[in-house]
Amino acid sequence: MKYAPRKVYIKESGGYVELSYTDFCRRRQADKGYMDKLFIPVQGCLLEVVREQYADFYRDRERWRYLQKLDARNSLLSLDGFTDSEGNPLDFIADEAADIAETVVNAVMVDRLKAALSLLSDSEQELIQAIFFDGLSEREVGARLGITQSVVNKRKARILRKLRKIIEN
Repeated sequence: MKYAPRKVYIKESGGYVELSYTDFCRRRQADKGYMDKLFIPVQGCLLEVVREQYADFYRDRERWRYLQKLDARNSLLSLDGFTDSEGNPLDFIADEAADIAETVVNAVMVDRLKAALSLLSDSEQELIQAIFFDGLSEREVGARLGITQSVVNKRKARILRKLRKIIEN
Protein backbone atom coordinates (compact mmCIF):
# COMPACT_ATOMS: atom_id res chain seq x y z
CA MET A 1 0.00 0.00 0.00
CA LYS A 2 1.43 3.36 -1.00
CA TYR A 3 -0.22 5.24 1.85
CA ALA A 4 -1.20 4.58 5.44
CA PRO A 5 -4.73 3.16 5.63
CA ARG A 6 -7.38 5.07 7.57
CA LYS A 7 -8.42 2.05 9.62
CA VAL A 8 -7.43 -1.55 10.11
CA TYR A 9 -10.03 -4.22 10.86
CA ILE A 10 -8.74 -7.32 12.64
CA LYS A 11 -10.58 -10.45 13.69
CA GLU A 12 -10.96 -10.82 17.44
CA SER A 13 -13.56 -12.66 19.51
CA GLY A 14 -15.51 -13.87 16.49
CA GLY A 15 -15.91 -10.39 14.99
CA TYR A 16 -13.97 -7.48 13.58
CA VAL A 17 -12.30 -4.86 15.74
CA GLU A 18 -11.55 -1.43 14.28
CA LEU A 19 -8.09 0.02 14.96
CA SER A 20 -6.29 3.11 13.79
CA TYR A 21 -3.23 2.37 11.70
CA THR A 22 -0.89 3.61 14.45
CA ASP A 23 -2.60 1.31 17.01
CA PHE A 24 -2.25 -1.57 14.58
CA CYS A 25 1.48 -0.82 14.12
CA ARG A 26 1.99 -0.76 17.92
CA ARG A 27 0.20 -4.08 18.33
CA ARG A 28 2.22 -5.61 15.49
CA GLN A 29 5.47 -4.48 17.19
CA ALA A 30 4.38 -5.90 20.56
CA ASP A 31 2.88 -9.17 19.25
CA LYS A 32 4.73 -10.96 16.45
CA GLY A 33 1.59 -13.04 15.80
CA TYR A 34 0.28 -10.07 13.84
CA MET A 35 3.00 -10.66 11.24
CA ASP A 36 1.22 -13.86 10.13
CA LYS A 37 -2.15 -12.15 9.58
CA LEU A 38 -3.25 -11.46 6.01
CA PHE A 39 -4.92 -8.21 4.97
CA ILE A 40 -6.50 -6.85 1.82
CA PRO A 41 -7.12 -3.16 1.05
CA VAL A 42 -10.80 -2.19 0.96
CA GLN A 43 -11.82 1.46 0.40
CA GLY A 44 -8.69 2.88 2.02
CA CYS A 45 -8.73 0.45 4.95
CA LEU A 46 -7.08 -2.88 5.68
CA LEU A 47 -9.29 -5.88 6.34
CA GLU A 48 -8.00 -9.11 7.86
CA VAL A 49 -9.00 -12.15 5.80
CA VAL A 50 -8.31 -15.87 5.66
CA ARG A 51 -5.75 -17.28 3.22
CA GLU A 52 -8.33 -18.31 0.59
CA GLN A 53 -9.86 -14.82 0.46
CA TYR A 54 -6.39 -13.28 0.29
CA ALA A 55 -5.37 -15.55 -2.60
CA ASP A 56 -8.65 -14.92 -4.47
CA PHE A 57 -8.32 -11.15 -4.06
CA TYR A 58 -4.77 -10.97 -5.42
CA ARG A 59 -5.43 -13.51 -8.18
CA ASP A 60 -8.39 -11.39 -9.37
CA ARG A 61 -6.31 -8.24 -9.07
CA GLU A 62 -3.49 -9.69 -11.17
CA ARG A 63 -6.00 -10.97 -13.73
CA TRP A 64 -7.47 -7.46 -14.00
CA ARG A 65 -3.99 -5.95 -14.51
CA TYR A 66 -3.19 -8.57 -17.15
CA LEU A 67 -6.41 -7.81 -19.04
CA GLN A 68 -5.71 -4.07 -18.91
CA LYS A 69 -2.24 -4.67 -20.38
CA LEU A 70 -3.78 -6.76 -23.17
CA ASP A 71 -6.31 -4.03 -23.86
CA ALA A 72 -3.57 -1.40 -24.04
CA ARG A 73 -1.35 -3.58 -26.23
CA ASN A 74 -4.22 -4.30 -28.65
CA SER A 75 -5.56 -0.71 -28.56
CA LEU A 76 -8.92 -1.80 -27.19
CA LEU A 77 -11.36 0.71 -25.74
CA SER A 78 -13.45 0.08 -22.68
CA LEU A 79 -17.17 0.44 -23.21
CA ASP A 80 -17.35 1.99 -19.73
CA GLY A 81 -16.20 5.25 -21.34
CA PHE A 82 -19.22 5.28 -23.65
CA THR A 83 -21.93 5.82 -21.06
CA ASP A 84 -23.75 8.95 -19.95
CA SER A 85 -23.73 10.29 -16.37
CA GLU A 86 -26.38 7.75 -15.32
CA GLY A 87 -24.52 4.76 -16.77
CA ASN A 88 -26.75 4.34 -19.84
CA PRO A 89 -24.91 3.33 -23.03
CA LEU A 90 -24.45 6.02 -25.66
CA ASP A 91 -25.68 5.33 -29.19
CA PHE A 92 -22.94 7.01 -31.22
CA ILE A 93 -20.91 3.97 -32.19
CA ALA A 94 -21.69 3.10 -35.81
CA ASP A 95 -21.95 -0.53 -36.80
CA GLU A 96 -19.91 -0.63 -39.99
CA ALA A 97 -20.92 -4.24 -40.63
CA ALA A 98 -24.59 -3.26 -40.99
CA ASP A 99 -25.71 -2.43 -44.51
CA ILE A 100 -28.31 0.33 -44.26
CA ALA A 101 -29.83 -0.41 -47.68
CA GLU A 102 -30.23 -4.08 -46.80
CA THR A 103 -31.79 -3.17 -43.45
CA VAL A 104 -34.34 -0.91 -45.16
CA VAL A 105 -35.18 -3.57 -47.78
CA ASN A 106 -35.64 -6.16 -45.02
CA ALA A 107 -37.95 -3.81 -43.09
CA VAL A 108 -40.05 -3.19 -46.22
CA MET A 109 -40.24 -6.92 -46.93
CA VAL A 110 -41.31 -7.64 -43.35
CA ASP A 111 -44.08 -5.05 -43.68
CA ARG A 112 -45.22 -6.63 -46.96
CA LEU A 113 -45.12 -10.09 -45.40
CA LYS A 114 -47.26 -8.96 -42.47
CA ALA A 115 -49.80 -7.48 -44.86
CA ALA A 116 -49.76 -10.64 -47.00
CA LEU A 117 -50.22 -12.91 -43.97
CA SER A 118 -53.39 -11.06 -43.04
CA LEU A 119 -54.83 -11.94 -46.49
CA LEU A 120 -54.53 -15.69 -45.82
CA SER A 121 -57.41 -17.77 -44.47
CA ASP A 122 -57.46 -18.64 -40.78
CA SER A 123 -56.34 -22.24 -41.42
CA GLU A 124 -53.46 -21.03 -43.63
CA GLN A 125 -52.38 -18.51 -41.00
CA GLU A 126 -52.46 -21.20 -38.30
CA LEU A 127 -50.27 -23.51 -40.38
CA ILE A 128 -47.70 -20.75 -41.09
CA GLN A 129 -47.79 -19.67 -37.44
CA ALA A 130 -47.16 -23.22 -36.21
CA ILE A 131 -44.28 -23.97 -38.60
CA PHE A 132 -42.44 -20.65 -38.81
CA PHE A 133 -43.25 -18.85 -35.58
CA ASP A 134 -43.93 -21.63 -33.06
CA GLY A 135 -41.09 -23.77 -34.47
CA LEU A 136 -43.12 -26.95 -34.84
CA SER A 137 -42.07 -29.57 -37.37
CA GLU A 138 -44.35 -30.55 -40.23
CA ARG A 139 -44.86 -33.92 -38.52
CA GLU A 140 -45.95 -32.20 -35.27
CA VAL A 141 -48.35 -29.91 -37.13
CA GLY A 142 -49.76 -32.94 -38.98
CA ALA A 143 -50.32 -34.80 -35.71
CA ARG A 144 -52.05 -31.76 -34.26
CA LEU A 145 -54.34 -31.41 -37.31
CA GLY A 146 -54.85 -35.13 -37.83
CA ILE A 147 -53.19 -35.20 -41.27
CA THR A 148 -49.93 -36.62 -42.61
CA GLN A 149 -46.65 -34.77 -42.84
CA SER A 150 -46.71 -34.89 -46.64
CA VAL A 151 -50.10 -33.14 -46.69
CA VAL A 152 -48.72 -30.45 -44.36
CA ASN A 153 -45.72 -30.05 -46.67
CA LYS A 154 -47.93 -29.63 -49.75
CA ARG A 155 -50.17 -27.11 -47.99
CA LYS A 156 -47.11 -25.18 -46.79
CA ALA A 157 -45.67 -25.06 -50.32
CA ARG A 158 -49.01 -23.85 -51.73
CA ILE A 159 -49.32 -21.16 -49.04
CA LEU A 160 -45.74 -19.97 -49.62
CA ARG A 161 -46.39 -19.69 -53.39
CA LYS A 162 -49.53 -17.69 -52.59
CA LEU A 163 -47.56 -15.40 -50.24
CA ARG A 164 -44.84 -14.91 -52.85
CA LYS A 165 -47.43 -13.81 -55.44
CA ILE A 166 -49.07 -11.41 -52.98
CA ILE A 167 -45.73 -9.85 -51.98
CA GLU A 168 -44.52 -9.49 -55.59
CA ASN A 169 -47.69 -7.62 -56.65
